[in-house]
Amino acid sequence: MVSGTDIVRPTGQRKPPTEPAPVFGPSVRLDIEAEVGFVVGAGSQMGERVDVDSFADHVFGVFLLNDWSSRDLQAWEYVPLGPFLGKSFATSISPWIVPLAALESARVDQPAQDPEPLPYLRGSQPWGLDLRLEVRLNGHPVSTPPFAQMYWTAAQQLAHMTVNGASLRTGDVYASGTVSGPEPGQRGCFLELTWSGKEPLRLPDGGERTFLEDGDEVTITATAPGPDGTTVHFGEVTGRILPAR
Repeated sequence: MVSGTDIVRPTGQRKPPTEPAPVFGPSVRLDIEAEVGFVVGAGSQMGERVDVDSFADHVFGVFLLNDWSSRDLQAWEYVPLGPFLGKSFATSISPWIVPLAALESARVDQPAQDPEPLPYLRGSQPWGLDLRLEVRLNGHPVSTPPFAQMYWTAAQQLAHMTVNGASLRTGDVYASGTVSGPEPGQRGCFLELTWSGKEPLRLPDGGERTFLEDGDEVTITATAPGPDGTTVHFGEVTGRILPAR
């Protein structure tokens, strides 16, 4: 859903540590994941692999993405089968795409990979991107995740996703996963920012947060270096939490 769409608090099964059995009700550990999304411009044939160096031949552009996540629903669902209701209720995206061609000045080497990836994931071109994200809660900056420090590049992701012959279609999107850096103020979700609720965030108005409350609004923005010292702006992806229905 496009930025600015309100997010209704999800409902589902969760099992608090103090309860002997799962209970049903609204999520109490509602979270975000600050991510970067990529949109496919040129598709591929079923059965073809997309080489890691062919990334720019297939990906048209880049946008911001918030993968809203219910950590309590997710934790209970993971045990037998994996996450369903904890992830499927909402994903928000910024309202425009930054063409990949506009990010040439933002290209950087990715961090060293150890162990060395298998040959199909080794590219001859650097596809790290120096995107500087910022997460704000109710207008207050709480995190600055650095995309340049992501272990896997979007080019490697695309090569891996298609190595089994899965095809690409124009308009397909995929996302980076949570963007987090090594410092406490660089973590891209509240699960990490508050260390699963053990270290609450302290806000300028004197309040605290572990996870999102009804009425909270989260905004993710990003910039990148542009040509000749300019700055490329990605707009924002924003969502406000409404009570469960």
